[in-house]
Amino acid sequence: MTTVFGVPVGDRTNMITAGPRGPVLLQDVVYQDEMAHFDRERPPERVVHAKGAGAFGYFEVTSTEITNYCRAALFNMVGKRTPVAARFSTVVRERGSADTVRDPRGFAVKFYTEEGNWDLVGNNTPIFFIRDAFQFMTFIHSQKRNPQTNLIDYNMRWDFYTLRHECLHQLTFLFGDRGIPDGHRHMDGWGSSTYKLVNSDNKPIYNKFYWKTNQGVKNLDVETANRLASKDPDYSVHDMFDAIARKDYPSWTLYIQVMTYEQAANWEFNPFDITKTWPEDEYPLIEVGRMVLDRNPTNYFAEVEQLSFCPASRVPGVEFSPDKLLQGRLFAYQDTARHRIGTNFHLIPVNRPISASVYPTQRDGQMTVDSNQGNAPNYYPNSFQNVGQNPKRYNEFRFQLPTADVDRYESKDEDNYTQTRRFYLSHTPEERQRLFSNIATELSLVYSNIQQKAYDMFNKVDPSYGAGVRMAVEMASKK
Repeated sequence: MTTVFGVPVGDRTNMITAGPRGPVLLQDVVYQDEMAHFDRERPPERVVHAKGAGAFGYFEVTSTEITNYCRAALFNMVGKRTPVAARFSTVVRERGSADTVRDPRGFAVKFYTEEGNWDLVGNNTPIFFIRDAFQFMTFIHSQKRNPQTNLIDYNMRWDFYTLRHECLHQLTFLFGDRGIPDGHRHMDGWGSSTYKLVNSDNKPIYNKFYWKTNQGVKNLDVETANRLASKDPDYSVHDMFDAIARKDYPSWTLYIQVMTYEQAANWEFNPFDITKTWPEDEYPLIEVGRMVLDRNPTNYFAEVEQLSFCPASRVPGVEFSPDKLLQGRLFAYQDTARHRIGTNFHLIPVNRPISASVYPTQRDGQMTVDSNQGNAPNYYPNSFQNVGQNPKRYNEFRFQLPTADVDRYESKDEDNYTQTRRFYLSHTPEERQRLFSNIATELSLVYSNIQQKAYDMFNKVDPSYGAGVRMAVEMASKK
């Protein structure tokens, strides 16, 4: 055995002391090196999506219809394969929490393309709780632990929900039968936010991304989820790992929906509102390709814990819509990675692109483990490095902004009920009863004034929704 610098070590089990019972000497540099590394071997956990599973594989194009809308090179030929890394996670709870809690699941995929890395970062739900990124920090605070008691506090949660009715659509999804997936392999995924695609003729169109599981959607009932939380808290992590280990490779088919600029301007809802879905009968699914995960990580920390995603990582042909939550996420993810795993997180092997990269103005910083761009100038433009302007196909699509007043526009009342009502009414009577009961498990524990605000909120969706939740809460309170 050696130190990390290659110096042979004769004894790694005993400290250097002054006699068998004497004090430790400061000169025991082998111990110091071991302990100093141990103290730092766990970076801060992700502030959200802390508990997760990762795997690797490929994306294979099955239809080039997307090339009518998107010029990204990874889509240009049927049968073309692109390496991918995927990570699935619970959103709110800590790394040590159970996999079977009622919580949205993260669904993030990194494509290692010849044009750079593209990160498609979403959830297992097509919608989200809030529509403005400024609400994200306080929303997550309401879901985390109480700053006084350090306990999960349902009063905090439901106080926030009842003050921001835009949560209703996601709440109805979360507390319904799909609220607890049967492992990561049996859930669908969505890019959630609205994106913009640009084709080879430089024509733009808005779109949504949708991953449909080829294993079939399966979910856990409450009793099974609670039992697994006690007996098998890492159920989803090892379910994924074991399936790949036995070569039962999970796969998902990627689809897109598209909406023209004219359709977006005239649609009944704001198409960039992440609390809304695009109906498939109006905007049909278009098949793109298939993702297959066929390799487990060889080291979880190196390949999954250090794996970093950011919606800002895009390829030519994939751009951003005015979705307020997406716009906020473009900054937040990379900034979090710089804090969590370091300034040069992009140099970690699992995050490095397979394409050649030149970034002359980004230098130095912690963990600079490449050549640091050698002796090339660290400013641009310069007269010494032969770096020409990028071809125009790599530039972002040029667009005009509508004439409007610059302000902080309140968005909490952008019709929070119509789509939620349609979704709620699509439930069978049995599904509704389970929805009411699942909500009551939390709502029965909160203050009566917050309960009343919740009943009023659900009544705005449909009177039977509020009445059903009220009855379920009353029954839960008697137990």
